[in-house]
Amino acid sequence: MNQNKSARERRVTFSPVFILMAVLFCTCLIISNLIASKVFVLLGVTLPAAVIVFPISYILNDCLSEVYGFRYARLVIWMGFFMNFFVVLVTQLAILLPGAPFWDGDQAFRAIFGVTPRATLASLLAFLAGSTLNAWVMSRMKVSQKGRNFWLRAIVSSLVGECADSLIFIPIMFWAMGFKAVVTMMVCQVSAKVIYEIIILPITKRVVNHVKRIEGIDTYDTNISYDPFKILDI
Repeated sequence: MNQNKSARERRVTFSPVFILMAVLFCTCLIISNLIASKVFVLLGVTLPAAVIVFPISYILNDCLSEVYGFRYARLVIWMGFFMNFFVVLVTQLAILLPGAPFWDGDQAFRAIFGVTPRATLASLLAFLAGSTLNAWVMSRMKVSQKGRNFWLRAIVSSLVGECADSLIFIPIMFWAMGFKAVVTMMVCQVSAKVIYEIIILPITKRVVNHVKRIEGIDTYDTNISYDPFKILDI
């Protein structure tokens, strides 16, 4: 990713590796939201099905923040936000279309894709807050620690991001289940996702180092704006 000295003539090029990671990030987000309505019980713990894929987006977020910096991670986060919003719009349009007389799957289709405005708002806000905080913590800790202790900032950033995500999404979606159930689900979800990240941390570290070698960059965010709404500030 190269930038010319003149701001007016600046041109940003995105490498194939960056594009691949951005696409995978958005795909994981969309899949997690499509399957989030299913709740399952594992070893006595109640979890949404999205837990099997959503942590991957946080791992990719860590990689993007570590290698390319907060500004590029912020761009991908907003890409994921708008792509997911587009998917919601299209699926709702598909629900409104009248089913063919010989097709008997309309009720099942509505049950799977018929998200409520509350669910859409909760999901989008939780993702935006959690992912942005994840990237922000990753960026600030890297500068303060001079690039050392990747494992620590990966865990801390994910913990902060997952807590923010759960604090927004679960109370909005599952408040009717009662306070105790909501708190239990929040604790279980955050714990499961952070443990997932810790287990896969050696792979994350290898991926980050490999991408750094391929791209030939290792970004330290100094003198940048952390305004979450400066989407094109790259």
